[in-house]
Amino acid sequence: MRRAILAILILGGAITAYGYYSVRTVEFVPEVSTVTVTEGDIVDTVGATGALEAVTTVQVGSQVSGIIQELHVDFNSIVREGDVIMRLDPSLFETQLEQARANLLRSEAEVERLSVAVDDAATQLRRSRELAADDLISETELEAAEVTLRSAQAQIKSAEAQVRQSQASLSMNEVNLEHTVIRAPIDGIVTSRLVDVGQTVAASFQAPELFVIAADLTKMRVIANIDESDVGRIRPDQRVTFTVDAFPAEQFEGAVSQIRLEPIVTQNVVTYATVIDAPNPELKLKPGMTATVTVEVARRENVTRIPNSALRFRPTPAMFAALGQPVPPELQVGRRGGPGGGFGAGPSGPARTADPPSGGGGERAGGGAPGGDGPGFGPPGGFGGGGADPERRQRMMERIQQMSPEERQEFFARMRERRGAGGGGGARGPGRPGGFGGPGRGDGAPRRRANVQEGSNVPAVERGASTIDALFAPIEVEETTGRVWVLNGDRLSSLGVRLGVTDGTASELLLVVGGSAASGSPPPGNPEVESLRERLATVTNAAARAALEQRLSALEAATPAGGVDPAAGRALAAAGTLDAGLQLVTNVSTPDAGGGPAVGNSGSPLIPQFPFGRRRR
Repeated sequence: MRRAILAILILGGAITAYGYYSVRTVEFVPEVSTVTVTEGDIVDTVGATGALEAVTTVQVGSQVSGIIQELHVDFNSIVREGDVIMRLDPSLFETQLEQARANLLRSEAEVERLSVAVDDAATQLRRSRELAADDLISETELEAAEVTLRSAQAQIKSAEAQVRQSQASLSMNEVNLEHTVIRAPIDGIVTSRLVDVGQTVAASFQAPELFVIAADLTKMRVIANIDESDVGRIRPDQRVTFTVDAFPAEQFEGAVSQIRLEPIVTQNVVTYATVIDAPNPELKLKPGMTATVTVEVARRENVTRIPNSALRFRPTPAMFAALGQPVPPELQVGRRGGPGGGFGAGPSGPARTADPPSGGGGERAGGGAPGGDGPGFGPPGGFGGGGADPERRQRMMERIQQMSPEERQEFFARMRERRGAGGGGGARGPGRPGGFGGPGRGDGAPRRRANVQEGSNVPAVERGASTIDALFAPIEVEETTGRVWVLNGDRLSSLGVRLGVTDGTASELLLVVGGSAASGSPPPGNPEVESLRERLATVTNAAARAALEQRLSALEAATPAGGVDPAAGRALAAAGTLDAGLQLVTNVSTPDAGGGPAVGNSGSPLIPQFPFGRRRR
């Protein structure tokens, strides 16, 4: 009986506890993640790998064949120009030299013999002429004497040529004998020895490689393979830092000296060899070492740095709801454009920080770039951020198929014109500041025409430069725009920023939209409004103009004088500035994000709960 009563009591307690935890009310408290604005240096770099080698390297070979008799140097030996470093067995060449001397003596003796014959023939001819004058011999005998003289003269010329040939053969054998002695061609250090004493050197078709001599190891160079996507940002005299595995704690410096135009294709990957000069006074760097190279493209020192995670933050309606804040009007306008209009605030232009969003915001469904203002390829509901449905796309394809070739060509020409005026980067184009989404339009920053010729074309060889590297145009640092969010109490406020150099983790702050510039320049207006006004002047399509005018009106109504949200202005340490130490929002937790129980939901007391945000009981 007692056991039954005890069991009933335990069961009743469990039911009571379960009911209590089931009906209790839990209030969700969102957690806001932030990063800090800092001051410091920002360096935009390009990474690559390469191999170290001496600036001047000479391969020493042999012009003659033979057996190695002596070796006078070894690895790491320091040699001077003209020093004997190796000898071949000279016995064969000495024998050939003696034979050539003997042949020369025989040729000279032959010349002397023929000289005597010429003198004799001349004497006989003179006598024959005297006798012929007295009619003592016939004309035939006189002519025979003349022929004998001319024949002797020809033979002596042939013998003299044979003497010259013997002299040339003698000289050649003397040179070959001298080539059995291998001398250092330059001052340097022997970095490679490929032969040993007693080894036969065969120089039948090409000179064999015997030694490798590096001229001066205090001056090294790195041959780095720069990817084709980065070679356009490489210029001579750029500062380079690199490390080697032998000294992982040390950093070496150098400078770009040459960008070679010969492409290197490896498994369909195109790279270009870039020569980097590096001093080596302590001789720590060795030929053949692998260097991890960092080429400094741009550097900014002691600037305000905005973390890119804050620029990538995209607030969603769920985040505003969790904070008890209504969605700003500009975000509501962006939502009307369709799923392509995002809530992002990523940097625009060429910023390379298009990482996945940390705070949601949704990926674009119709081509809107993350953090952008819904770039696309057409008017509202078209091919881009307007959120074209499959049925409309099918009707468009059927319509295109029914067109004649001329009509189809004209249609695509209009689409290209519309894309250039109101479209842009499409799925690849990052957004404008604020990233509020748009009714299916581009980012308004079409690519500039880089190969437009103005005036006559001057060949590169006639531009007064000794190398093509001197003709490369300087690198322009492109300014981009973005938007950051600050938390004032429990409210999110946005602020547009203009950015400069970025290193992938932080971006240089040039100025705050509506505030004072970081460099002291006067504050401009809202770049979003200015961009829309400029684009509106170029768009001819009625639907696109209507969408732009609607968006422009909404932004003008939502943006106060000066272009900054008043709440954001109150959050800043100084009006219109972002000072070091300011906290920027990177994420706001929502009830659904962490999978925890929402308000009024029930959970078992025996199962641990792990909500994403903090809960208040």
